[in-house]
Amino acid sequence: MEQAIQVDREIDARGLNCPLPILRTKKALKDMASGQVLRVVATDPASVRDFEAFTRQTGNQLLQHGEHDGAFFFLLKRK
Repeated sequence: MEQAIQVDREIDARGLNCPLPILRTKKALKDMASGQVLRVVATDPASVRDFEAFTRQTGNQLLQHGEHDGAFFFLLKRK
């Protein structure tokens, strides 16, 4: 059985192009506690690559990502 991940905060970045989804994510994570989870929804196809690179560079964890109804979603865990 798949375990539901508790999301602490959500950002809707649909319609925004690079680098805005990442910048909004960075700002939101800064205000969050270690271990909290942020869900980001974006429509920019480049966002998948951007978020993978962002988590590698920042040490935050990309728990899950996928596509739903034409939008991409990302679950990031604050380091």
